[in-house]
Amino acid sequence: MLITPARNEEQNLPEVSRSVTGQKVKPELWVIVDDGSTDETSRIVENLKTSYFWIQSIRLPPRPRDITFHYSYVCKQGFDHALDYCRKNKIEFEYIGILDADTVLEENYFGKLLEEFEKDESLGIASGGVYYDIGGKLSREMTDKNLPRGTGRLWKKECFVETDGYQVEPSPDSISNIKALLRGWKIMQYADVIQIQKRETCSANGLWDGYIKKGGMAYYLGKNLLLAFLNVIYYSLKPPFYTGAAYFYGYLGSAIKREKKISDPEIRAYYRKQGISELYSRISGTFDRKSEDAHKREQ
Repeated sequence: MLITPARNEEQNLPEVSRSVTGQKVKPELWVIVDDGSTDETSRIVENLKTSYFWIQSIRLPPRPRDITFHYSYVCKQGFDHALDYCRKNKIEFEYIGILDADTVLEENYFGKLLEEFEKDESLGIASGGVYYDIGGKLSREMTDKNLPRGTGRLWKKECFVETDGYQVEPSPDSISNIKALLRGWKIMQYADVIQIQKRETCSANGLWDGYIKKGGMAYYLGKNLLLAFLNVIYYSLKPPFYTGAAYFYGYLGSAIKREKKISDPEIRAYYRKQGISELYSRISGTFDRKSEDAHKREQ
């Protein structure tokens, strides 16, 4: 079972849909959530539904694009609809996935991830690595090598249920990761399983604005000042280097205003304990990525 939020994605959705319909292991159900699109997205979705019986959709009224609460709300509508559809139509499934409408998958993306789940019964959440096509060469986005990406991620059904499903909160993927770890599940990103993102993470409304919101979300989740500062350093180490400043601006602005924080005690307690270990994991992931790129250039 797979869901995809889509808003004005007429440029990307055709290629993304070809990568899904061309998978060696296809979803039992793919629900595309049309988030009030004003371009040709709706027409593309209707054509897909006509061509493939296992593709369904819902349409939401137009609202401003937002990577905080609204994005998770849109995704939650998709998950709720998909779960209800499967229940009513007696569709059996073992895994639940999310794919953004700007992410193109390699041909056996789902098959490779399912092999990893089958190898390890304790694996609860997994994704491939996110790559960008730069001049015909793939470059992996610098990220924590141990954490599944938000797009192209799969949950084992039991893990999804035990971690309270997909929550309407900023950074719902991070919340899901934390709850999975606290309940004894393993989470993993497999960098050799490739998904190509057509635009940079957090860039829908521009990177500066995206990282300001990312900093604000960090404050909301209860990340302490040390962890926020370490994240500023991390983002400042990778181009475009100004994202670190934008992140800090967003975090500091929320702190000064004493904005509301998440009420979930598990998440707040988790982030109070984080710091150096998370930075080490992120930096090691960065250097691993650079090493991989250097190796590819030598070949």
